[in-house]
Amino acid sequence: MTLIKQERIMNMMSSSRLYASAGLPAKAINGRGTQLAPPNRFETISREAFDDGWPDTEDEPSAPRTTLLRDATRRIITRNDSPDLPFEQSANPYRGCEHGCIYCFARPSHAYLGFSAGLDFETKIICKPDAARLLEKELSRPGYKPAPLVLGSNTDPYQPVERSLAITRALLEVLERFNNPVAIVTKSAGILRDMDILARMAAKGQARVHISLTTQDTRLSRLMEPRAASPARRLAAISSLTEAGIPVTIMAAPLIPGLNDAELESLLEAGAKAGASAAAMSLVRLPHEVAELFAAWLQTNLPERAAHVLSLIRQCRDGQLNDPRFHQRFTGTGAIPEMLHQRFERVSRALGLAGVQSRLNCASFAIPGGTSSTHQLTLL
Repeated sequence: MTLIKQERIMNMMSSSRLYASAGLPAKAINGRGTQLAPPNRFETISREAFDDGWPDTEDEPSAPRTTLLRDATRRIITRNDSPDLPFEQSANPYRGCEHGCIYCFARPSHAYLGFSAGLDFETKIICKPDAARLLEKELSRPGYKPAPLVLGSNTDPYQPVERSLAITRALLEVLERFNNPVAIVTKSAGILRDMDILARMAAKGQARVHISLTTQDTRLSRLMEPRAASPARRLAAISSLTEAGIPVTIMAAPLIPGLNDAELESLLEAGAKAGASAAAMSLVRLPHEVAELFAAWLQTNLPERAAHVLSLIRQCRDGQLNDPRFHQRFTGTGAIPEMLHQRFERVSRALGLAGVQSRLNCASFAIPGGTSSTHQLTLL
């Protein structure tokens, strides 16, 4: 890590975006993952906090409201060629995520929209109201190759705004009509609103759900994931989905050394007890601005553990807080990740979560009024 990068992280660990309180941790904003708005890395001009010697005029920083913005994109399916990801295509109904998870690897993507990876990511939500129409158009193209579509590969398709916009549900309705299989990644119990569609698709081998669980400590969960479903609600969602015949994978993700890694076994045990049929795990990733935001969050909320947690993460990332290299960014290197994977494999086998997952069926894909296809692919 360069000296400049280290200095930026230390500055953000001791000041908010609006003021610099020498030596004091930044003030948290209730219901938000961060109180910071780091400069957009693509901008040539940035502002820095400056301590002018005057006391703060506000006891608490104001809580910014969520703003919805329209995405005028003309395509909804994103193709993937990463060797680290076991799927070919995905769709994200929203950009940005109100859940506000401080560790979210997707935060830096907001910079491409001209926003900050900090508060902007969780308060300026880009929605795609034409997503269903665009998906129908793309699935109907002559050259479309049927393959499972992943919803939630970048941001959660069931974040709070989905309750009123129902864009994810509209996408599922299209996928069901075309018999195109779907895999969903979420940490929200809001998925239960679409259990009717998912149950029908699952009965044909066309749906699987992946629910992430980072901790069963409700206080830690509220601090890390302020607007996501509680751990108990996620486990209840696994039970309800399983009872409806929808296969569920429990994801211990992300694992953060020194913070939640001790819970690995209990997370998988809770998922198995709730009815999950498979398990997955991944190591925390802190790309670009996320490293600074996460370091500042630690100093604000868990100052006594901040240095230790960051040190352990560096031990997993060859001395850095992030390693973007293929084949290593999800797993890490060194003794700590190796031990985590050994623990994961052992408990997964013991709980019956280590088997090969069933294939999602693409054989029934058909354009409404057209002919069916004969493809069958393995997903996740």
